[in-house]
Amino acid sequence: MTEALTIRSLTTTAELEDVRALESRVWGEEEATPVHQTLTAVKNGGLVLGAFLDEKLIGFQYSFPGFDGNCVYLCSHILAVDPAYRSMGIGAKLKHAQRQESKKKGYSYISWTYDPLESANGYLNIGKLGAVCSTYIENCYGDMNDPLNADLPSDRFVVEWASLEDTKRAQPLYTPDQIMDASLTQWTLTDKGFPSVTDIDERWLDHDIVSVAIPSAFQQMKEVSPSLALDWRMRTRRVFQTCFAKGFQVTDFIKYPESSAPVHFYILTKKEVQK
Repeated sequence: MTEALTIRSLTTTAELEDVRALESRVWGEEEATPVHQTLTAVKNGGLVLGAFLDEKLIGFQYSFPGFDGNCVYLCSHILAVDPAYRSMGIGAKLKHAQRQESKKKGYSYISWTYDPLESANGYLNIGKLGAVCSTYIENCYGDMNDPLNADLPSDRFVVEWASLEDTKRAQPLYTPDQIMDASLTQWTLTDKGFPSVTDIDERWLDHDIVSVAIPSAFQQMKEVSPSLALDWRMRTRRVFQTCFAKGFQVTDFIKYPESSAPVHFYILTKKEVQK
């Protein structure tokens, strides 16, 4: 079906009204991004891309210019796909189209935030696209009341993805078994089948590569056991902040031993030893 997918830039008020309606459906928000804001962004170096099947808008990506004190980059703010068309690789196609457009516009890199405990986003952003992360923001957006974010601090990774050159992925330094053993977050299964952190093993911080286990089904965990979800938030917050302070960077995401496993793994490597 995705062979018939088309992706194009959206610039008209009517097109951006459709984007606003889709955003509201996906995120469950009554107050989606106003059209006057997206319209202003696309007229001033920003970008709204729409993914279409049979001329039906089923996904979009919205970004605008940012400045880090040295160079102008593309700040990728929202990516959403209609729930009826999930798991078809549409998000990845939107990101690659965004990268091509960012090259044309001359941006050095693309940056965006996401919840590090959302494994699907980690797999896409880090594992498939090859973005990297060394910045963790506590409660980035304050209290959020949409279904995906309610009742938890809105902690976020800030990732960077080079626009002007292909991302080079270093060869894995560990076997899958070693990745499991080297996890800073040690865990066990609860009687409800969810992983629970039992210990933070900081001995691995003396190595050049470490892994961090996270729940593979964080939203389901939050629905069934909110306290367990909050514990994962607070424990991993400490772990990632400690790693970043010691010069580590998130460089890969691995589903191990299989996609249905209770945890997946971030791989972090020391910046000075990365190839």
